[in-house]
Amino acid sequence: MALTTTPEQEHRPVLEQPGPPQQPGPPRPPGGPRPPKAPRPPRRPPRPPVELAPLTTGQSLLRGLTALVAVLLLAFSAELLVLSHLQHLAAQQRLGDTYRQQLADGTAPVSEGDFEDVLLADGAPVGILDIPTIGVHEVLSEGTSSGVLTGGPGHLRSTVLPGQAGVSVIMGRAAAYGGPFSRIQQLSPGDTLVVRTGQGESEFEVIGLRYGGDPTPPAPVRGESRLILQTARGAPFVPTGVAYVDARSTGEALPAGARQTSTLSLRPQDTALATDTSTVWALVFALQFLVIAEFAAVWSFRRLGPQKTWIVFLPVLLIGGLFVADQVVRLLPNLL
Repeated sequence: MALTTTPEQEHRPVLEQPGPPQQPGPPRPPGGPRPPKAPRPPRRPPRPPVELAPLTTGQSLLRGLTALVAVLLLAFSAELLVLSHLQHLAAQQRLGDTYRQQLADGTAPVSEGDFEDVLLADGAPVGILDIPTIGVHEVLSEGTSSGVLTGGPGHLRSTVLPGQAGVSVIMGRAAAYGGPFSRIQQLSPGDTLVVRTGQGESEFEVIGLRYGGDPTPPAPVRGESRLILQTARGAPFVPTGVAYVDARSTGEALPAGARQTSTLSLRPQDTALATDTSTVWALVFALQFLVIAEFAAVWSFRRLGPQKTWIVFLPVLLIGGLFVADQVVRLLPNLL
């Protein structure tokens, strides 16, 4: 007999018959050995550490001297390019406070000596210079040595004070320590200069700019006040000569104070582009300190290692290098 199927039965999915259940493997007895794992590839043997040959005493000293020279060069560059300008600002603040107090008390000097005829010390404030055209406002100090000009422009001792009858000379640096006279060569005839001293305020008019070998202006007439500004000529930190700016007073000259220093008795370090050797002893002591610190650093490097040596001796060497650089700068031309 034939079997017949309905349409619903034709489209009904056919279910697969489940097969016989799989029997699980025998359980691993507790504490029994685990199945072996696949073997790993063998590791590379570690490289033996590279052992550096110990430095000899000569090599250590050579490295120390190289580091010392590097510290000195770094300190010298920092002194000229950065720290010298900060020293100039601090010196001007101190000089300005002192001189304004003297003006208020009426004790500002009007000659080379004070009211008791005691010679003014190098670096004593004697006036205030303003050049509006180039934005100069500087306190003037007595003396023109390299050490004095680190604090600002200085007045040449063998000349009268600005505004007094005669010729007054003021020197200033062109690049280092603030470079207060770096732009005086831009002054033109007719520009105005103002100087304030213990005798009052004097106004000057620029006559012209000249260099070494150029003809000088006519000598001042009797009772006339002249002012000469001097600085280094040439590229910054590479002076090739002296630049002069001549100016004459537009008002009446003030009476000149007594001068104890003449052109013949002027110290060599006070002349233009001169060096100051009066503090060489300080440079010698500073170099001795650096050499001792260097030997101590070499000993520490060999006994304690580089890390502790750098932590302890790097600040010491930097401070000593800055002190040496400050003394070396004094041996450079004073108008630098």
